[in-house]
Amino acid sequence: MNLVQVSFIAIGFVGVLGVLGMVAIISGRTPRSFNWRKNVDKKALKVDKSKTSFLAPEEPDTGEEKNVSDFADETIDGESSEETDGSIKIEEKVIYEEISEEEAGITRRQFLTKALRISFGAFAGIQAISWLGFMWPKVSGGFGSKVDAGKVEDLKKQITQADGSVIPAFIPEARAYVLPFDSSGAGGSQFSDGSTIADGLVAIYQRCVHLGCRVPWCNSSQGFECPCHGSKYNMVGEYYAGPAPRNLDRFVVSVNTAGKFIIDTGTIIESPRAGSLTVKYPQGLSCIALTTTDE
Repeated sequence: MNLVQVSFIAIGFVGVLGVLGMVAIISGRTPRSFNWRKNVDKKALKVDKSKTSFLAPEEPDTGEEKNVSDFADETIDGESSEETDGSIKIEEKVIYEEISEEEAGITRRQFLTKALRISFGAFAGIQAISWLGFMWPKVSGGFGSKVDAGKVEDLKKQITQADGSVIPAFIPEARAYVLPFDSSGAGGSQFSDGSTIADGLVAIYQRCVHLGCRVPWCNSSQGFECPCHGSKYNMVGEYYAGPAPRNLDRFVVSVNTAGKFIIDTGTIIESPRAGSLTVKYPQGLSCIALTTTDE
C-alpha cells in the first residue's frame, strides 16, 4: 500500500467519523420518551381532575316538585356552582388513564429523527465500503499486483512466428504486451538497468502515454500505432513519431524458479523518448492513415 492509498483511506475514515459524530449529536438532542404530564401546570392539572361540566342526568319522576333554588345550595368538593340561563351546572371528577408509548404510537419528530439516523448510517456505510474497495490493494492477482503470464518457453513460441515476424502475447490481467528483446542490445539503452528484461522478454503497458488510449499492435509495421492521435512506437515501445511525450511505459519483470514469467504491474517504469531505436521501425506499411508529425 503506497502513500496515496493510505491518504485516501485516512480521508475516508475521517469523513465516516464526522458523519457518526453528527448522528450522535442529533440523537443526543432527541428525547427518548416524552411525558406530556411533566409539561402541564400542576394547578391546571388539578382543576382538570376535579372539575368537568355535563348535563345532569334525568331523575325519575316521583310526582314531587322540587324548587330550583334547592339546587343552588348544593355544592361539589366545597365549590359553588354557577347558574346561567336557568341551567344547572354539575361538577364531577375525571380520572385520566395513562397509556404506554406503544399504544400512543410514534410521534412525527421521532419518526423523522430515526429516518435521518438510518439514512446517515446507510450513507456512511456505503461510502466506507466504496473507499475500502477502491483503495485497498489486491492481495493476489489482477492489475496492481504480480501477474503470472505463463512459462517463458510457451510465451516465446507464441510470440515468434515461422516467418520471423513477431506477434506480441497480450496478457489481459496485466494489461500488457509481452515481446522479445535481445539483452545484448540493452547496453547504453533505456533497458540497461535490466529490471524490465527477464530471459529475453519485456512487458509493455497497453496505455498510450499521450492521452491514455489503448495502443494496438500493427503486424505489418511491427510496432504499436495509436489510432487516437497517431503516436507510433517500435516493437519494444520506444517512441518513433506523434504527440506522445515519451516511450510506452514498461513493467518490472522476473522469472521465478518454476520458469514462469512474472509481471509486476504495481511497478511501472517511465522513460523519456529514446534518442535512437534499439529495434528497427517501421518494418512495413503503417496501420493508420493519420499524419505522424511531432507536436
